[in-house]
Amino acid sequence: MPIITAARVIVTSPGRNFVTLQIVCDDGTTGLGDATLNGRELAVASYLEEHVVPCLIGRDAHRIEDIWQYLYKGAYWRRGPVTMTAIAAVDMALWDIKGKIAGLPVYQLLGGAARNSCLVYCHANGTTIADTIETAIRHRDEGYRAIRLQCGVPGLAATYGVAKPGRRYEPADGDLPSESVWSTEKYLRVVPELFAAAREALGWDVHLLHDVHHRLTPIEAGRLGKDLEPYRPFWIEDSTPAENQDAFRLIRQHTVTPLAVGEVFNSIWDAKHLIENQLIDYIRATVVHAGGITHLRRIAALADLYQVRTGCHGATDLSPVAMAAALHFGLSVPNFGIQEHMPHNEETDAVFPHAYRFTDGTMHPGDAPGLGVSIDEDRAAAHAYKRAYLPVNRLEDGTLWSW
Repeated sequence: MPIITAARVIVTSPGRNFVTLQIVCDDGTTGLGDATLNGRELAVASYLEEHVVPCLIGRDAHRIEDIWQYLYKGAYWRRGPVTMTAIAAVDMALWDIKGKIAGLPVYQLLGGAARNSCLVYCHANGTTIADTIETAIRHRDEGYRAIRLQCGVPGLAATYGVAKPGRRYEPADGDLPSESVWSTEKYLRVVPELFAAAREALGWDVHLLHDVHHRLTPIEAGRLGKDLEPYRPFWIEDSTPAENQDAFRLIRQHTVTPLAVGEVFNSIWDAKHLIENQLIDYIRATVVHAGGITHLRRIAALADLYQVRTGCHGATDLSPVAMAAALHFGLSVPNFGIQEHMPHNEETDAVFPHAYRFTDGTMHPGDAPGLGVSIDEDRAAAHAYKRAYLPVNRLEDGTLWSW
């Protein structure tokens, strides 16, 4: 049996902050897990270093389920994004170790491939509708079959999902939180125009998605969904805050546009009511924030009973370690729907060499043993941590709003 002899946390910032857990076994086998919680990275790093790593030493790395239960039930303070991200990092690293010892990619340990590859969607954004459509056409020509559309809202200085000119979109953009101004009325006018233009330019063979980012009331979300129905969106995401989950029942009464939610969820209990009452169509919980591969498989299994499919978050606040884990998971589960894909920058790819690949609008995790990702520690050490906060959002009258 492989015994855990060491575990350490590596913090690096090749363009943005990542927290990585490396577990080492007595036979020299190592495993990597992503522990990145965007805007709260060092909280997870401290939780791992002070509370989790000491509990791992001497344990059998093959006992993934037992270690998961030990870290979840044994802490007494269950759930929460910091705890579940830390557990996810351990879980990913242990699956990585198991795959390396077996000489198999992780998806083979999860029952093998349920499909040939994972459909992914990319992001098209711009300050104007025309800018967004131009970017979407370019992504279509790159082979993407599914594209998320976001555009600037006339009259607002900044809009969620829209990059500053000449830069990649990165929401964690300041040493202290920046503040944006929001107008629901102006937003609801522009999105149907965006989708009409996209259908005219792209036709009907490209899936179109949109992220509302928790900014609407249920009745406003119902109105948006109904307005977009003629353009057949693949989904609208996070249309209203999900704390009051019966809010989605009201949205359902007014639109048949598919609903996706859950990138901020961290356990099956966050998703249970929405799934069992068939109030959503896609569950977006992530492998890094929802307890790792072990727990995400439970969420997917529950969702499968109700014909809810997966649509895991995959922005650049997940490191390549988490992207690989998400692809192994997605390739193996029967009710996979789609995987978000935001390519990392060159510096990140150099720090985290990986086996996964993009081809013709889909991704595959590769067949390297384990997760198929390594870390170049010298390169990682060259990129020091930089404090970065997510923005906050206010209405035009100054009221703090959901971001």
